[in-house]
Amino acid sequence: MDGSVRAASDTTVGPPPYYRGNEGSLVSALKTLLFFTVLMVTLPIGLYFATKAYVFEGSMKMSSSDSYFYAAIVAVLAVHVVLALFVYVAWNEGTTPKGKGKDD
Repeated sequence: MDGSVRAASDTTVGPPPYYRGNEGSLVSALKTLLFFTVLMVTLPIGLYFATKAYVFEGSMKMSSSDSYFYAAIVAVLAVHVVLALFVYVAWNEGTTPKGKGKDD
C-alpha cells in the first residue's frame, strides 16, 4: 500500500514549464519595426537634403526658397511611401503565400 501512494505522488509534477510561444514571430516583428523606424528617419531627411542640393538647386538652378519647398514635398512623399510599405509588410507578415502552405 505504501508503494502505490508513493507512485501516485511521483506522477504529480509541478506547474508546466514556461512556454515562450511564438518567439520567432516576435523577433521578426521587432526587426521589421526597427527596419522601418530607421528608414522613416533616414530616408526623408536624406532625400530632402539630396534633392534640395543636387536636383533642385544643382540641376534645375532653382532659387533657395523654391528648392526648400519642393524638397519638402519630396520628403513628405517619402514618408507616405515608407508608411504604406510598413502597412503592407505588417499586413502580410503572418500570412503564407499561396501554394506554400504547411502541406507542401
